[in-house]
Amino acid sequence: MLPSVLRCTRPIPTCLALARPLAHFRTHMDPDPSRPVEKAIRTKLTSSLKPDHLEVHNESHMHAVPPGSESHFRVLVVSSRFDGLPLIQRHRLVNEALKEELSSCVHALAIQAKTPEQWGRNPSLAKSPPCMGGSRGDHTVEEKLRTGRE
Repeated sequence: MLPSVLRCTRPIPTCLALARPLAHFRTHMDPDPSRPVEKAIRTKLTSSLKPDHLEVHNESHMHAVPPGSESHFRVLVVSSRFDGLPLIQRHRLVNEALKEELSSCVHALAIQAKTPEQWGRNPSLAKSPPCMGGSRGDHTVEEKLRTGRE
């Protein structure tokens, strides 16, 4: 379990972060090769659902996790596979496609699953609520993470 969790974090070089402040503004269909979990999510959803539109947002930075983590995601999937399916069935299709990631390093996944018709009427992604805590107030998190890596 621990090796799979460690795959979800990566160090962020400070010189790179300062040199390219707009580097995170990429098109939604362009995967960042330094983000293996995001890439796996994008690949699996594309393969299984053949989306007309796909957005994968890593929202880990909004939570109490180490910098560079890939643990909290929001996805918007627009696919004709969702035609005639209730919302719960759409979510089950997404969860099934990502079962490996959900059982290892993805802690939270927010899903918007729309048909092409729904997307045509409302082409927007819902905003994420603010993090309500979890370990945000726990100042021993860094120590716990270090201990888990040793």
